This record gives sequence, C-alpha cells and structure tokens, in this order.
Amino acid sequence: MGAAILGRVLVMVVIAVWFTPVAYAVDGTATYYTPPYVPSSCYGYQDNGVMIAAASDVIWDNRAACGRMYRVTCTGPTNQGVPQPCRGQSVVVKIVDYCPAGCQGTIDLSQEAFNIIADPNAGKIKIDYVQ
Repeated sequence: MGAAILGRVLVMVVIAVWFTPVAYAVDGTATYYTPPYVPSSCYGYQDNGVMIAAASDVIWDNRAACGRMYRVTCTGPTNQGVPQPCRGQSVVVKIVDYCPAGCQGTIDLSQEAFNIIADPNAGKIKIDYVQ
C-alpha cells in the first residue's frame, strides 16, 4: 500500500513541475533617459513614478508592451570606460514609453532605475531582463 501512495505522490509532483511556468531571462542592453518623463507614449501626462522605462522595437510590440513590468539586472559593461558598472542589484520597471528607431538599448531605463543597477557613467550596460 505504501508503494501505491508513493507512486501517486510522484506522479502528482511530476505533473506540478511539468505545468509550472518557467521565466527565462533574456540578454539585452540598457541605456537611460532623464526627466521630464511625461508625456509618455503609453500614458500621456499620467505620472507613473520613476521606476519606469521606454521599450525599444525589440519589446515594444506595437504598444502591447505598455504597462508590462520587467525585472532588469546589470550583467556587465558594453565599453571600456567603466569596466565594472554593475552594482549587484536588480530593479523592476514599468514600460511607459517608446524608445524610437535608433534607440541604443533594448530597454531605456529612467535615470533613477539605471542608477540602482549600474554606474550612470557607463551610459550603456549589458543586462538580463524578464517579464
């Protein structure tokens, strides 16, 4: 009888693991922009605070990115000017704006958000991001 119960538990665990969503971080780059942060492409003159970002074409998806939340982590430098820009932290930002063609990063963070994860003197950093 114990083996039957153990077998059922094992099947339930396998099913739970199989259907558990897994989020994978995507590699990209981040830059930053400075205030004023309004108007924004997504919300006009609505103030969304400072933990915000603009999406490049990579994630913009014809405005579908508006309101999405991303956890962004600095993973390294993109230039030799600041060889170790990362501060060892992550930040969660809300997409409120569009970073138009020619945007230098995957995600254009607010200056405040960028400063949490990296030295602003770097200007552009390598990141991992996940929704």
